[in-house]
Amino acid sequence: MASSGVLCQSNSCPNGNPPSRLECPTCSKLGIRGSFYCGQECFKAGCELPASSQKTHKIIHDLAKTGGANLTISDGTYNPFVNYAFTGLVRPVYPLSPNREVPAHIPRPDYIEHDGKPISEIQRAGQPPRILTLEEQDKMRTVCRLTREVLDIAASHIRPGITTDEIDEIVHNATIERNAYPSPLGYRNFPKSVCTSVNEVICHGIPDQRKLKEGDIINIDVSVYYDGKCYHGDLNETYPVGEIDEDSKRLIRTTRESLDEAIKICKPGALFRDLGKVIEPVARANGCAVVRTYTGHGVNDLFHTTPNIPHYAKNKAVGTMKPGMAFTIEPMLNLGTSWRDVHWPDNWTATTVDGKRSAQFEDTLLITETGVEVLTNRAS
Repeated sequence: MASSGVLCQSNSCPNGNPPSRLECPTCSKLGIRGSFYCGQECFKAGCELPASSQKTHKIIHDLAKTGGANLTISDGTYNPFVNYAFTGLVRPVYPLSPNREVPAHIPRPDYIEHDGKPISEIQRAGQPPRILTLEEQDKMRTVCRLTREVLDIAASHIRPGITTDEIDEIVHNATIERNAYPSPLGYRNFPKSVCTSVNEVICHGIPDQRKLKEGDIINIDVSVYYDGKCYHGDLNETYPVGEIDEDSKRLIRTTRESLDEAIKICKPGALFRDLGKVIEPVARANGCAVVRTYTGHGVNDLFHTTPNIPHYAKNKAVGTMKPGMAFTIEPMLNLGTSWRDVHWPDNWTATTVDGKRSAQFEDTLLITETGVEVLTNRAS
């Protein structure tokens, strides 16, 4: 999972739409996520104007209360962002299910104690990447093995007809069965235990009531927090749902290849900025564009930390790989030539600007004295 925040939703925000925690109480009661504002002024502009105003989202409240009657959906589900100009065919299907519970004996990351704010990440921002001790490296091996197990369990349930919320439940249960915490749950107020990104969704899709369809592609991004002084594992892959078209097959194949080629150059002394030099040519040769908004990142006892790892060429990433560093590489590739993204009003779901499909693959890596160890590899 790449880092993001929930921004003020007011179209006329005087503060530049900063990360915000003032939530619309009506949306919260109705199970609509993402309605956050930086202060009362923006809240009133967004929520309390007459329904005829183009800036108000009060129509969403009415849709939720009527079960989406205006959208002619008979099963009680609804699209909460009816006035949003979607770039592709995927739509959110609400209401979201209630946040899933984690047993009290399972340790939580610090952001759970601070309303989703990752205090430790903020305090260590800008510091050099950590060099893990041998004991810490073993802890990373353990949590990454568990992360792989959880992802493979979730992937085994992919089929037409299953909802992304059901996949979230599978991931959540598999995680707590391993006495681990699902890292996305509550991180910067993300409401679910996994990210599920379908078709044109690049990343950070929120699991909901949408059923997977034959011909879809889906990325499942699993992160697990485990063990004493806890550590995070981070892993995602993109999968076909039934039979998919040739462009989608090419997209998935190219994205996987771009990650594999980047891993090959990882070793002590390699430059983080050189990873993009490997990834982007693979993408372009196969008619794909590399997303620039999101990056790989350091991962250890922090979910997201240094180093910062762009996936495109001619980037300015700082740093050299050293033994004991753990980090992710997670290229996101779009079909076509556009790398740009836009966000749904939930302030999490990132999609392609042209509605074309996107795929992603991610592994957590450990630099060793002689090369690199892929901590999230499948067991041989």
